[in-house]
Amino acid sequence: MRSFSNLWFWIALAVMWATVSHWVLGVPNDMIIRARRNGGQAEIDLEDLVRINCNRLLYIGQVSGLWLLGFGCFLFTTLVILGFVYDVQLAQAVFLLGLPMSMVGLLNLSTARLIATEQPNGEDLRRRLSRQRTYTQVIGMISIFVTSLWGMYQNLRDLVFLQ
Repeated sequence: MRSFSNLWFWIALAVMWATVSHWVLGVPNDMIIRARRNGGQAEIDLEDLVRINCNRLLYIGQVSGLWLLGFGCFLFTTLVILGFVYDVQLAQAVFLLGLPMSMVGLLNLSTARLIATEQPNGEDLRRRLSRQRTYTQVIGMISIFVTSLWGMYQNLRDLVFLQ
């Protein structure tokens, strides 16, 4: 239950952020690069995949968005109480993984709504996806930094407490 001293937690954190940074709105970053370099069919494939994923995200948001929001608030409130009031490290770790991911999810939903409204294509679409990837990476860097600080604090506290 001591999550921050477990190597698997840190591996999961790194893999999670590497994966989230690679997939922008469900589109792999190499597909965006290939569309920028080659154009043509790669560009058409990119636009089709972005359109499909944006429509999918917006549909999920319209159909079950309030339920997801309510469940997410319940889950995060439970994790905060368990983790930071009752000092359960597993709840702290899941909270520090989940909160930034929910921010990325909300950012994805906002970007999908913008893309559906503006209908960008070509360079404008690639620029929007690149900006989304940059924002996701910034959230990831801040999340990793905060999680590392909190994890070091917990490990040092446990070390002093056990002696």
